[in-house]
Order: sequence, then structure tokens, then C-alpha cells
Amino acid sequence: QVQLIESGGGLVQAGGSLRLSCAAAGRTFSTYTMSWFRQAPGKEREFVAALLWSGTMTSYTDSVKGRFTISRDNAKNTMYLQMNSLKFEDTAVYYCAAGTYMEITTLPRYYPYWGQGTQVTVSS
Repeated sequence: QVQLIESGGGLVQAGGSLRLSCAAAGRTFSTYTMSWFRQAPGKEREFVAALLWSGTMTSYTDSVKGRFTISRDNAKNTMYLQMNSLKFEDTAVYYCAAGTYMEITTLPRYYPYWGQGTQVTVSS
């Protein structure tokens, strides 16, 4: 089991950058496939990015490709989401998630562990 805590959200102007962090409590962090999801008001939770447990594969939703970068530091039990060139439509609550599925998946049901979320607001 792993507990996740996100941080790094905030208010930023369009075109700006933020780095989200997801700190994990647990000794097996390196065995989890990690992902970021987001949920805007009135919308369903959507996949943003994922990083395979081995660190050998990443996946991004099309709207963030080239702007967002997912990474992890297993020594610090922490995952990151570097967000550049932020747009108004990136405004949402961002959640990190962990799962033991051995392939990258964009489906929330494959991630049993979730953080509480961090708000990202991009002003236009």
C-alpha cells in the first residue's frame, strides 16, 4: 500500500510554469506505475501523464504533449509533473495516482491509490 500527497499547485498566468510533486509513503515506490490525472469543474477526471514503474516508458494526453514532463526520483519516493506554457484550459485539480499494473494505462480504475489533489489555476 502507498499513501500519496500532492503539492505545488497554485495560481499562474497563461504561459507560465508550475512543478507538481507527489510524495509517496511506502518502501515499494519504485514498483508502482505512476500517473497524473486532472479534473476541471463539471468535467470527468481525465488522464494527463503516466510513467511506467521501470521508468522506461511515458505517456501523455495529446493536449499536454510538448508542454508537460512526468518524472520520478525513486530515492526520494517522489514523482513530478513539470508544466510549461500553461493554458487556461489546464485549470483543474490535479491528482497523482499509483498502481501495480505492469503496463501504462490511462484508465483510473487501474490505479487503486490516489492523492487528495492540488489545485492549478491558470489565468488568461
